[in-house]
Amino acid sequence: MVDEQGCIQSQAVGDVRLQALNQRLRINLIQVGALVFALFLLLARPYWTGRVHEHMESLGFCLVLVCVAGRMWSILYIGSRKNRALTTLGPYSITRNPLYLFSTIGVVGVGLIFGSAIVALALGLLSYIAFTITATKEADHLTALFGSEFEAYAKRTPLFWPKFSLYQDSPDVVFSPNALKRTFLDGMLFLAIFPLMEALEFVQNQGFLPAFLRLY
Repeated sequence: MVDEQGCIQSQAVGDVRLQALNQRLRINLIQVGALVFALFLLLARPYWTGRVHEHMESLGFCLVLVCVAGRMWSILYIGSRKNRALTTLGPYSITRNPLYLFSTIGVVGVGLIFGSAIVALALGLLSYIAFTITATKEADHLTALFGSEFEAYAKRTPLFWPKFSLYQDSPDVVFSPNALKRTFLDGMLFLAIFPLMEALEFVQNQGFLPAFLRLY
């Protein structure tokens, strides 16, 4: 016979596994959407050229660097603690979802590297919507895990956009090297966008890949 405590623990484990499965599904859907959008960009060219295009590329690259640095900063605090302890310091003291925030900044940067303000805005809006929905679902899960502790944290800390006046930190932060390594490798994917965009621009300029529309 399984006692009540055992049933509660089993249910908690099941909830964590279901949450991980749902999160992986949402991530996969976002990745598929990104792939479809990338294929669409193969048929398009940016309207802006010359100095304007170069400035947009530079700004986009800077945003991608902010994304990579911000994600690594965030993972230093949460590391392997996710679903085990509530993280409320560092970037998590100013926003509940810094990883999603910095990822959104990164995809806006990707759009600017392509050379289109429309693409940058579209990517940013789609990412914001997708991550906000995901963060809201995760908030329900965290409420179930941490109860009143998370409710108090959620009440004072924004879901997405940061409130810098709330910043708190601690000199003693334990991080996971494996989690940091994974995040670094993910960041390299963002940085790889720049040479890929340059290669796409070269192929289009040489006439090997026709463009059917121009995007501002």
